[in-house]
Amino acid sequence: MITSTSNNNIKNIVQLNNSSKARREQNAFAAEGVKMFMEAPLPCIKEVYISEGLLDKVNIAARYDDKNDEAQLLKKCALKLKETGYTDVSDQVFKKMSDTLTPQGILTVVMEKRHKLNELLLSKDRSDIHVLILENLQDPGNLGTIIRTAEAAGYDFILANEGTVDMYNPKVIRSTMGSIYRVPVVYSGDLRGDIGRLKAKGVKVLAAHLKGTRSYREVDAGSRTAVMIGNEGSGLSDETAALADEYVKIPMKGEVESLNAAVAAALMMYST
Repeated sequence: MITSTSNNNIKNIVQLNNSSKARREQNAFAAEGVKMFMEAPLPCIKEVYISEGLLDKVNIAARYDDKNDEAQLLKKCALKLKETGYTDVSDQVFKKMSDTLTPQGILTVVMEKRHKLNELLLSKDRSDIHVLILENLQDPGNLGTIIRTAEAAGYDFILANEGTVDMYNPKVIRSTMGSIYRVPVVYSGDLRGDIGRLKAKGVKVLAAHLKGTRSYREVDAGSRTAVMIGNEGSGLSDETAALADEYVKIPMKGEVESLNAAVAAALMMYST
């Protein structure tokens, strides 16, 4: 059991939580919580850390046949831990590792999945395709919610520029509720060029924009669609918005000038 916060492994977890540079260099990220551990694909799991308190609960659940939901989840957790292996740490050390105020007691180091736009487009070359395009989104909670909603709405992948918040930020990961493992996100160094590639593949590009004339409810986007969502404060840049085939508005009443980016993205995705 690790009982010291000066342990190198513990220091590394703190780095993964706090530094996008560390995550990029190690091609890995830290995902905290039982749900995130249970949904992590086995081939992508690098390390698992579990607090002594949670480990006691897991061991008790494994020995007894309690039918309540928590006990059943812990029983499944015990079975997966046998497959992955784990390192146990003291409760105090786990608090140091955790990025939350109320740690759940388990943290998984997961290898990043890197996706390439060309490969994703090739897999959808002759079929329906739905893409969400993000420019300079900054709020981790918004991005996490958008990733989760993209899965629920059946979107194929997300294309984001490099100015968008890191998808492996701990707050993003928590907000996805596991969708981080299933929704491909491509970070583009040339967003406008990549939007051009989408259009060359017959993808109709819509922009949620204040200059839109038709409501999102009225647009027939077709089977090959991309939706663009911009920065929470400033929206899409003029240069990126200009690449849209159509501006689409989300009608608002009262004195509201704009919607939360995640809400706007959800409305647009579910309407297309």
